Amino acid sequence: MQSIQEFEKKIKRVLVTKEEIDAAIKEAGKKIDALYDGRPILLVSILKGAFVFMADLCRAITVPCEVGFMCAKSYYKGTVSTGIVQITMDLEQDISKYHVVIAEDIVDTARTLYDIVKLLKARNPLSLTVVTLLDKPSGRVVDYNPDISLFTIPNHFVIGYGLDCGEYFRNLPYVAEYNTEE
Repeated sequence: MQSIQEFEKKIKRVLVTKEEIDAAIKEAGKKIDALYDGRPILLVSILKGAFVFMADLCRAITVPCEVGFMCAKSYYKGTVSTGIVQITMDLEQDISKYHVVIAEDIVDTARTLYDIVKLLKARNPLSLTVVTLLDKPSGRVVDYNPDISLFTIPNHFVIGYGLDCGEYFRNLPYVAEYNTEE
């Protein structure tokens, strides 16, 4: 267990402030409301990283929505994707009766999201939209882009607002660059 001082040294710099996140989520909620125009949606969080984003996005949406959770991972406690996507928890709902909106924390390599979208499209949802808090196009190894991106960031390993390194830093109210030099 690290001391608070050691913990704080891992935050190199803030990339996206809490205020910027709040404003962008409000706008994303309006886009989703307009897109679905009163039709109910199933808002799906990809755990663990997207749970904070999905909670705030859910409150910004006024169309009726249910929530669902999936868990997929490809990082396994490191700062570089392994390239192997494992779905460790799947949805319980039959999504063929839903307009599905996936809330993702970050699209980096796009491997995880590509696999999840492929899996969910095979289940024939009424529609499928992907909204991501962070988009890191320079990290792509799979040709996939989300429908709605709140922020485009440079190719840094980031923490905060649900994103972690070794399960720490999820509780930060902003997105920061992780200091790999410390």
